[in-house]
Amino acid sequence: MAGSKVRVAALGDLHCTKTSQGAFQPLFTKMAEFAELLLIAGDLTDYGLPDEARVLARELSALRIPAVAVLGNHDFESGKEAEVRQILVDAGLVILDGDACEMLGIGIAGVKGFGGGFGQRALGPWGETIIKQFVREAVDEALKLEAALARLRTAHMVALLHYAPVQQTVDGEPLEIYPFLGSSRLEEPINRYPVSIVVHGHAHRGRAEGVTKSGVPVYNVSMPLLTRAFPDRQPFRVFDVPTGEQDTGERPPAHSLSRPDASPTTEPTPQLVGSGPRRRSSDAGHE
Repeated sequence: MAGSKVRVAALGDLHCTKTSQGAFQPLFTKMAEFAELLLIAGDLTDYGLPDEARVLARELSALRIPAVAVLGNHDFESGKEAEVRQILVDAGLVILDGDACEMLGIGIAGVKGFGGGFGQRALGPWGETIIKQFVREAVDEALKLEAALARLRTAHMVALLHYAPVQQTVDGEPLEIYPFLGSSRLEEPINRYPVSIVVHGHAHRGRAEGVTKSGVPVYNVSMPLLTRAFPDRQPFRVFDVPTGEQDTGERPPAHSLSRPDASPTTEPTPQLVGSGPRRRSSDAGHE
């Protein structure tokens, strides 16, 4: 039986700093006009500082729709990720880390993910202990994602990540840093469950869209990428994600609206939020 659809907004890599007051409130206010649910794909803060999280918490007060997020690598930079998480949870954000939730009939499984590379060029657990530990972290994140997906009982699921599960959405980045942008190990559990859509961030200079081997759409919703790729639009994507029952063997995909800022009744002229934080040239490679 066919179900309804939920309009979902998604973005990542906010990199909120201690001086970002007022930078995100207009954007969060605008989202409620076009979406019923927001997904944030990591790097909520710039250096993982509690003071940055407090600024973002105040910015989130303008958001009038439920929001689900994962942390990114920047949120771990200062070793204060637990405090950062708690500040944002107290502000009403649902933050996933190997667990799952149901929002408006959609199951959402979230993990940060990790690096390691893609396909035949993925790093293997051989040699020095430190290499094996690196690979173990990637494997553990994939196992966490699989466990989260397995707990969901909804007909349609969304996988929310920070690191990329496919190479297609990091293409455009320097080849030398591909192993630090994602891991194809994250793709494996996605292909085993009825996932309608995958969203991630992290790859600021990657590509906006890709697909897993089983045909699941993958979207890179990094704000720096969206600002560059869609300069005439708000820096977030909007998707119609199906809810309700699903026929056996069916995987009706979520689809991206032709205009991320499109509305069923109005089409206001979009404007980018010009006061948002900009990446510093010294941060190249630290996505």
